[in-house]
Amino acid sequence: MERVAVVTGASQGLGLALARSLAADGWSLVIDARREDLLAHAASDIAHAGTGGSTVVAVPGDVADAAHRAALAAAAKDLGPVRLVVNNASTLGASPLPALVDLDPATYLRTLEVNLVAPIALVAALADQLGDDATIVNVSSDAAVEPYEHWGGYGSSKAALDHASMILAEEHPSWRVLAIDPGDLDTELHRAAFPGEDLSDLPGPEAAVPGFRSLIDGQQGSGRYRAQELAR
Repeated sequence: MERVAVVTGASQGLGLALARSLAADGWSLVIDARREDLLAHAASDIAHAGTGGSTVVAVPGDVADAAHRAALAAAAKDLGPVRLVVNNASTLGASPLPALVDLDPATYLRTLEVNLVAPIALVAALADQLGDDATIVNVSSDAAVEPYEHWGGYGSSKAALDHASMILAEEHPSWRVLAIDPGDLDTELHRAAFPGEDLSDLPGPEAAVPGFRSLIDGQQGSGRYRAQELAR
């Protein structure tokens, strides 16, 4: 049976690295990102990394938009039953990060919409295409469990996503629902959190891929995991 995955935020960083790894292992992919130019370049990169049987479908758009989620579901349906959903698309909210009491309410709502509501809504849009062996991966953060100063908006959105993930697992016990913390990585989002700072000492997003793959390919049950610990 063809293995079909939907991966959001796949134009760069962790999403791109993971999509490339999946394609190289024969998965067919539906990928998205907001920037059409970056997504088109990523799709070519991923397809080049893939095997002869892999298909890569790029659907540009904002995962917080219901019409875009419907387009992702339609693209996936053309490929076959979905066995994997990776909710990787995220927004930091504001850069530089403000104190929680200084966080603009509209920015906070947007952060929650992208990081919390959209992942669950995408799963809902794909629900009738997900088999009993489906795996849902919601990309979390250490900011979901550690009260870092100025990370209140982003951290609380990821904490809520962790909790929503476990509720989803309770309500759909045939699915595996994994909240995965990739660890500190040198990514655009992380650089936006620390503008002007040199983060070159951090590992690139590829460092988290082995941990993600060990969970995606393994038999671990629903729960919260740390990718870089598994990679070690």
